[in-house]
Amino acid sequence: MEQQVEHDVVGGLGLLTLNRPAALNALTPEMVAALAAALERWREDPSVGGVVLRSASPRAFCAGGDVRAARATVLAGEPEAADAFYAAEYALNGRIAAFPKPYVSLIDGLVMGGGLGISVHGAVRVVTERAVFAMPETRIGFFPDVGASWFLPRLGEALGRYLGLTGARLDAAQALECGLATHFVPGAELPALEEALRAGGAGEGVVATVERFARPAPAVDAAWTERRALIERCFGDGRLPEILRRLAAEPGEWARATLAELSGFSPTSLALTAELLARGAASADLEVCLERELILARRVARGHDFAEGVRALLVDKDLAPKWRPDDLAGVDVRPWLADVPQ
Repeated sequence: MEQQVEHDVVGGLGLLTLNRPAALNALTPEMVAALAAALERWREDPSVGGVVLRSASPRAFCAGGDVRAARATVLAGEPEAADAFYAAEYALNGRIAAFPKPYVSLIDGLVMGGGLGISVHGAVRVVTERAVFAMPETRIGFFPDVGASWFLPRLGEALGRYLGLTGARLDAAQALECGLATHFVPGAELPALEEALRAGGAGEGVVATVERFARPAPAVDAAWTERRALIERCFGDGRLPEILRRLAAEPGEWARATLAELSGFSPTSLALTAELLARGAASADLEVCLERELILARRVARGHDFAEGVRALLVDKDLAPKWRPDDLAGVDVRPWLADVPQ
């Protein structure tokens, strides 16, 4: 079996390659362990001047965590395996954020969920024109995790709420504009950047090498500029009922479509997401957010909506989840958030 994460030291750089292409590099426990072990080795190694994370797949950087496997372990009566995965994944996110050397992600293609967790906490996030970002967890009865309750509000609270609640996708230009990405390199030039890094980017300076290849960010289109104003108007209040009320009152197709989309998501997930993002906006550091997310992940992974959402979207693919409760009025977040730090 091929390694799911290839690791090597080349040109003074620690090179990590995600290599699970058939699953769009969805993270397994083995992949998380391999990434964490490599960072631990290279953290104090003076011969390693920085780390580069890339994908072997032209289709995706990383499509997130392997939620089908997490669901299967819970249904098999082994929820502790899912607990261990989330604990290891979130610890890796924190390790990346605290890594003392340049940590560069080369994002070409799809990056969702856990893929943001292994990239956005690093200092340098390079994107090509093929990059697509999303945090779609509310669609599967979960919530935006991997530190999203920290990084989404810091994009601007209204935009963070919009992305976290709806799972909307951002293209490269939009990700650069809001700060999820830091540098743009055209896809045709990405191999040359990788070769320059392999040939001794650490000697020149990892960030300097990236900046030598970086090009001006693509311009966002006028439709996105108009949408940003709508997002500010409709998602500017952190109370979920008020967001829904504003969407219902807003004329135009975007507001109607957004409201219809939210009505199909898990009401419990939406309510928990709104609360986590509010707490994350007021938090002093990432570690507090990851601690909250881990407590909640252990509970939500055992819940009905997570199993049902993954079934409907990724297993049976009938796109017809049966949420419990199926209405926001029936949701009480207090039991879910008991003992979760404020």
